[in-house]
Amino acid sequence: MPKKMRGLFDEQDKMDRISKLGDPLERLNESIEWSLFRPLLNGVFAKEAKGPGGRPAFDYVMMFKILILQEYFGLSDEQLEFQITDRFSFMRFLGLGVYNKVPDSNTIWNFREQLSKEDSVKKLFAIFHKELTKQGMIINKGKIVDASIIDAPIQRNSKEENKELKDAKIPAAWQDNLQKLSHKDIDAKWVTKNGEDRFGYKNSIKVDSKKKFIDNYNVTDAATHDSVSVKPVLSKKDKGQPLYGDSAFCGGAFEAAVNKCGMINKVHEKGYRNNPLTEKQKQSNNRKSKIRARVEHIFGHLHQRVGKPIIRTIGMVRARVKIGLMNLTYNLCRFTYYKRSFTKTKCALN
Repeated sequence: MPKKMRGLFDEQDKMDRISKLGDPLERLNESIEWSLFRPLLNGVFAKEAKGPGGRPAFDYVMMFKILILQEYFGLSDEQLEFQITDRFSFMRFLGLGVYNKVPDSNTIWNFREQLSKEDSVKKLFAIFHKELTKQGMIINKGKIVDASIIDAPIQRNSKEENKELKDAKIPAAWQDNLQKLSHKDIDAKWVTKNGEDRFGYKNSIKVDSKKKFIDNYNVTDAATHDSVSVKPVLSKKDKGQPLYGDSAFCGGAFEAAVNKCGMINKVHEKGYRNNPLTEKQKQSNNRKSKIRARVEHIFGHLHQRVGKPIIRTIGMVRARVKIGLMNLTYNLCRFTYYKRSFTKTKCALN
């Protein structure tokens, strides 16, 4: 059978077919005003361009979108390079054609590394949060706090090395071997959660209770207690709003922090030995659960999309970048969901 000749419109036909099947990246692309992020990205990378090598070859917003793709699908840098090269939907999302050059894994790593400076990802998150507020997506009728462990690659250390790390000391053998030290994560910590030993970091979030957008976040090591890791996300801007959370957040110190912000404490009450919860307290907790449980949808969304979230970077600085991008990606997807729902409702009314 003779080989079929390549047609002039084959690529477009392929794109049309992908759209017809329902491309989530196309919906994301159409919903987000990506130019919002350009001024900050230009500012971050303009400083880098003054050094050796001149300006990078790729558009900053496109590179930022590559990192969003990475979090959306849970890909490593190497997997990401392959998938962008291989998949039409990825190329369309990034504005690339078949004959355009694709950033390699080292370029992706370097771009993300530059974002670790000056807390750039937190600033990108704030830019989109401002847009969400402008679009009426942040309702400010209540907040929910919760924390989730993000796994990191387990370190194969000796008992002596682990003991020194627990005492906040860097093992002497590592100090004399910089290459080995660069591959050791001395910031991630072990913690036992629900009978399971976990190693990594903690993503503590505050959520707007109505539309379930992440309002703020904080990154700590996994061993930091939830009530401590969540404190930095509390704000006086939320004065007068109820604050919901599970019983991990009860306690005098956390209650004082809530009161200082002027929020209404709706955190679950906790029973103790010889002092169990009364029926009235149990009923109160049940009522609170109907709102507090909404935060579980966010962590469920992350698990459903990429499985158990894991970061492959080393150190707290890079963990903040990865987890911040993860939270921002969730908000972008959540906004796309509402935008699409609004469009469908509008079409139905017409």
